[in-house]
Amino acid sequence: MARVTFEGACGTVTGSRTRLEFGGRTLLVDCGMFQGDNEVEARNWSDFPFEPSKVDAVLLTHAHLDHCGLLPRLVGRGFRGPVYCTRATRPLARLVLEDAGAIQEEEARYAARKGYSRHAEPKPLFTGRDARQALERLEPVRFHEPFEPLPGVQVRFLRAGHLLGAASIEISAKGADGQRHRWLFSGDIGRYGAPILVDPEAPEEAPNALVLESTYGDRNHAEHDPVAALGDTIERTFARGGSVLLPAFALGRTQDVLYHLSELADQGRLDPTAVFLDSPMAIRATEIYRQARPEFDDELLDRIANGANPLAADRFSRCNTVDESKALNDRDAPAVIVAASGMATGGRIVHHLARRLGDPRACVVFVGYQAAGTRGRALLDGASTVSIHGRRVAVRAQITQIGGLSAHADSSELERWCRALPGAPARTFLNHGEDPPRKALAADLVELGWSRPHLPQPGTTVPW
Repeated sequence: MARVTFEGACGTVTGSRTRLEFGGRTLLVDCGMFQGDNEVEARNWSDFPFEPSKVDAVLLTHAHLDHCGLLPRLVGRGFRGPVYCTRATRPLARLVLEDAGAIQEEEARYAARKGYSRHAEPKPLFTGRDARQALERLEPVRFHEPFEPLPGVQVRFLRAGHLLGAASIEISAKGADGQRHRWLFSGDIGRYGAPILVDPEAPEEAPNALVLESTYGDRNHAEHDPVAALGDTIERTFARGGSVLLPAFALGRTQDVLYHLSELADQGRLDPTAVFLDSPMAIRATEIYRQARPEFDDELLDRIANGANPLAADRFSRCNTVDESKALNDRDAPAVIVAASGMATGGRIVHHLARRLGDPRACVVFVGYQAAGTRGRALLDGASTVSIHGRRVAVRAQITQIGGLSAHADSSELERWCRALPGAPARTFLNHGEDPPRKALAADLVELGWSRPHLPQPGTTVPW
């Protein structure tokens, strides 16, 4: 029996995982962590609905935690197969999984000190050792290079544009009817014309079935120039003596933000000495990006040739140490502080929010999607106070969002990507999206002449 079971990112934007079974052999497409409020994150502790030791291989679309974050737990429960990924994904996955393991262990120690835990004895979701063992299983593959993770199952990675190394995955195998079927898993689709990376790619042949992300399926990003919007926001904030806090994901979003801040510096609108990258992970990720020249688009290559590399180590100040980060709290002059995490759920940005949210001169600029239940979503929804480190912090700073900096394709760009396919798939499944965006995108695709897409729920199983 050849079949597909949807297990994560069904009606939500985190926890991506889809199980493929071919005559007793099993593949996973992604194995991501659920992120959000306590109820959502509790799903990470659930037992896998399969035996991890019987999974033959994992196909990884990219290195964000909501796609790779449960790989260490999978390994800790007995998985011993390969994890196939693109060549650029491997160093980024190493970065995020090692960091996640350290965070899990620290949170368990903190819970033990404070005397609270969801378990009788505080324990991490997975350990640093689990993370290192998972990383040993990564096997890089070039874009467009066919390979067989299982006999008779052919796979190719295509560029998705969302993040360095991010891929859509084309899988060809015999179905229950004995005929060969081609499925396309979109992964997270990036923006067209976005900085640094080349645009998303479409396959040469039409898929029989498509599993499509729908994060922004019900809306389009703002049409205005994100560089101009960012520059205007910084200038207004600086004019009233405030600082700009930019919560940004260490992978991908931070590098885009640095690119745009570099443009503002080149235009003379921003003093580069007033910009601080305050995230050790983002600093390391930026170095990985800087070395990935084969993935750069023509615009970035031109800027590098002209001596204006926005990813260069000396472009803006970098805060590697805790003391350097703390020193920003004592800075009187306005500053732009770029720090993780992008949804303000952890990382150094939380300390800066605790310090500056109560300052009406300050501005917090969100540049990416904010999932339900996160501190970032609460701020965007107009919360008057938020909880930080166990206390309520009043929100007096300006809160804004610049949608043009999102790394996710919006509704029109998802449709553009779909129209680039050589033909409409017979079946389409919309996942990695909350239900309103999924329903809106489904209606749009019907207007394009496609068959009505399916909206799978966790546990939905369909024949290959």
